[in-house]
Amino acid sequence: MIPERIGLFFGSFNPIHIGHMMLANYMVEFTDLHKVWFIVSPHNPLKEKKSLLQDHHRLDMVIKAIDDDPRFEVSDIEFRMPQPSYTIDTLTRLSERHPNTAFSMICGTDSLENIHKWKNHEMLMQNYRLLVYPRSGFTGGQHLKHPSVQLVDAPEIEISSSFIRRAVSVGKNISYFMPPKAFEYMTLMHFYE
Repeated sequence: MIPERIGLFFGSFNPIHIGHMMLANYMVEFTDLHKVWFIVSPHNPLKEKKSLLQDHHRLDMVIKAIDDDPRFEVSDIEFRMPQPSYTIDTLTRLSERHPNTAFSMICGTDSLENIHKWKNHEMLMQNYRLLVYPRSGFTGGQHLKHPSVQLVDAPEIEISSSFIRRAVSVGKNISYFMPPKAFEYMTLMHFYE
């Protein structure tokens, strides 16, 4: 039996935007992945928490963004784990729960350059494939040649959640920068204004 190949797309998704969706779409259509799971992180240990919207609101926006697309799923597994959340702990737990699934981690060259700062990064790279997409200004560093790293020729996407938050805070209409249902929810709730 061939294991199901799932790409794990970790992020704060604060908020989710079309760049995230385009990347997930690329990964499921142009690699060997069957699906992409969005793993909504309560707190990235390498980022500040103060600008973070509440967990359930970010989760709701991702749910609305992926809508009923069967290629995508969303997971709140990290909401029930000790914080801050560490990727290796989440991967280990998911692998225990889904023993017949081959998980790959989706990350950018910026994350790959800093992966040596992550908890148990050697174990992560030894046990999981990393599908790495290009980010402007980052080469991936010393880990790019690691046998578990697969560089994916995805288009470079320059939209960021911080850009969305800044634009909303000064009253700009960014409706085309977000999936429609996520944008509607954000607007209805007056997030980031």
